[in-house]
Amino acid sequence: MLAQTEEKSELFPSIADVVDKTHAGDEDIGAPLEEIESLCMQCEEQGVTRMMLTSIPFFREVIVMSFRCEHCGHSNNEIQSAGKIRSEGTMYTVKVLNRGDLDRQLIRSEACSINIPEFQLVLPPSRGQLTTVEGLLRDIVADLSVQQPLRRIQDENAYAKIQEIIDGLKGIIADDEDELEDEGKDTGKREKRELSNEDPVSRAITITLDDPSGNSFLEFVGSMSDMKWNMRTYERSLEQNQQLGLTPPAEDAEQNAADEAEQQSGGLNEEVFEFPGICSRCGRPLITRMKKVSIPYFKDTLIMSTNCDDCGYRDNEIKSGAAISEQGKKITLKVEDRDDLSRDILKSDTSGLSIPEIDLVLHPGTLGGRFTTLEGILDQVYEELTEKVFNTGDSGVADVDDRAEFQEFLRKLKQVKNAEIPFTLILDDPLANSHVQNLYAPDPDPNMEIVTYDRTWQQNEDLGLNDMNVESYSGDDDTKDGDTKS
Repeated sequence: MLAQTEEKSELFPSIADVVDKTHAGDEDIGAPLEEIESLCMQCEEQGVTRMMLTSIPFFREVIVMSFRCEHCGHSNNEIQSAGKIRSEGTMYTVKVLNRGDLDRQLIRSEACSINIPEFQLVLPPSRGQLTTVEGLLRDIVADLSVQQPLRRIQDENAYAKIQEIIDGLKGIIADDEDELEDEGKDTGKREKRELSNEDPVSRAITITLDDPSGNSFLEFVGSMSDMKWNMRTYERSLEQNQQLGLTPPAEDAEQNAADEAEQQSGGLNEEVFEFPGICSRCGRPLITRMKKVSIPYFKDTLIMSTNCDDCGYRDNEIKSGAAISEQGKKITLKVEDRDDLSRDILKSDTSGLSIPEIDLVLHPGTLGGRFTTLEGILDQVYEELTEKVFNTGDSGVADVDDRAEFQEFLRKLKQVKNAEIPFTLILDDPLANSHVQNLYAPDPDPNMEIVTYDRTWQQNEDLGLNDMNVESYSGDDDTKDGDTKS
């Protein structure tokens, strides 16, 4: 395993290592860029494609490619992931409220679609891209402006609608270069340079990245508790697996389903329910098993387990088997030593998790439902952040302070998961479906505080409870029948 890691680091060195060795005159690394002659699609002459294999810290290995034609001046660049496709898709959402949000780093894979609902604008999957939010908006303006003179002649209605989008995006990025060229003035340039990151943009927008492959990223500011940033994962649909080339031919899937059904028909456990399904990773049939268990001093719970014999994919999920609680529950646990890490913890998919000492905040829905130990859930959070979160320190576009701040956050999280420092764990579940083991049961736990509270109207709205009606069905029917008879 160590040899494989060293080999991968040699194939995909970080950009900082390549730059340092190049400046130092190290001849062992050879040429940092691979150059290949390629056909230019604009003038059909020979251009040059330059490729660099590199790794982005806390993200994954990527291939950066740049093409330029010396004959016509056409240039192009893109980024492709060199790692494996993730088991789940990812969706990132950020609200652009001030000019500082335009500097957020953005990685877009070739399977990622982008949505800006304020302009009813959806960008379909395209080439991979490493840029910022401002760079993305400038690319959209450039692409939409190419055919505008022709649209103005052929379809004036379409021209007006697209021009409205172009003008709106230009206002957000404060792009007044065209006006400056016409007027020949420099005052606008001075005003543009004086704009600070705290200045609000002309129109607040929301940008959503939806990537079924899980290979895209949108940067947060400070920590994951950034109020303008959100990330969630989801299971891919069969159609998305087909688009990524992960689903096998239909005849193979039917044959595997028949074989597995024949094997399972003999010994069905009466206490375990089994449901046929499709593996979200390889698309082959599998069986999901579900069992109802009773957790001491809590409530009945449904445990679901999924295991694919073809690709080895495994997953488990927890759902409440009881009625919806009238009140929410907030559990606060003070962790002082490693003994507390062995506590069983049930985190439902509606529960948020936070550790104030290190500014860690997981919104409801993150990690889904989990039944594990405190040490197990902290290990999973650390692995997810170390594997998926993008840090742009070595790419030369991120602030050094931000990179150091996130590395310090990971260091503190590692201390927390090893119980090297005392910390406070908070589970806030509006449906009261989460639970932390009481080591002193049935007596109260001195290190744990449980508070019940009334849900707000917004929480009930998010959970779909405001429009739910489970009473007076028969009464309504009788009333309607009576009105009809009368």
